[in-house]
Amino acid sequence: MKILCIGRNYVAHAKELGNEVPQEPVIFIKPSTALAQEAKSFSIPSFSSDLHYECEVVLRISEYAKQIGVEKASEIYDALTVGIDFTARDVQQRLKDKGLPWEKAKAFDQSAIIGEWRDAAAFKNKRDIHFCLYKNKSLVQQGHTAAMIYGFEEILSHVSNYFTLEPGDLVFTGTPAGVGPVEPGDVLEGFLEDDSLFELTIQ
Repeated sequence: MKILCIGRNYVAHAKELGNEVPQEPVIFIKPSTALAQEAKSFSIPSFSSDLHYECEVVLRISEYAKQIGVEKASEIYDALTVGIDFTARDVQQRLKDKGLPWEKAKAFDQSAIIGEWRDAAAFKNKRDIHFCLYKNKSLVQQGHTAAMIYGFEEILSHVSNYFTLEPGDLVFTGTPAGVGPVEPGDVLEGFLEDDSLFELTIQ
């Protein structure tokens, strides 16, 4: 199992971090060890003093796919949820400043949180899905898939040109504006539409 992530897929988020809006999907990968097995608590790693949440819609791959067309991409995932791509922003910035890869800031152990799965077929219009994240009961991120630069099928088709997709793979589809830091004691709750799919305490 691998975790494929799409960066800068919302214009407002790209701008809030001072990044260019991409001309094609930006891809990075987290290993299987990045997936937290229970989304109940999360310990801030010792190597970061500026850890940020990034809430995203996550797809679960159900079929093998290589170089698949956009018109077929809807057939290769079977479930949706919301998750968090945790980012050690201070580590990431140091690496970016040196022109180095920044996997250490994104792909560390337990850096991928996912909520309860929902049947993808229940969402008739994949470009009309709302999701959000609350921190300590206050709304901090609010997303709508209509605002994605690249939709689910475009993402999967593009990714499959480079990486064979396998059943059980996860695809994080990008975060909207509103990312920010966490501190011990914070409680994060992720929603897909009106459905709370995870609640996570920061330690």
